[in-house]
Amino acid sequence: MSAEELADFLGVPLNTVYVWNHRRQGPRAHKVGRHLRYRWAEVEAWLEAQAVDRAA
Repeated sequence: MSAEELADFLGVPLNTVYVWNHRRQGPRAHKVGRHLRYRWAEVEAWLEAQAVDRAA
């Protein structure tokens, strides 16, 4: 997916996605030419890693 699609999916501003990439935070990005692309599986894995344990 594109950076724009990721921002829409996560409900964050597009600039946040670019900042995450620059800081090496957020889901892993892949450069295709000059564009950032994200794999669904990696986005889902990143989201799972962000889960808050409510039992604690």
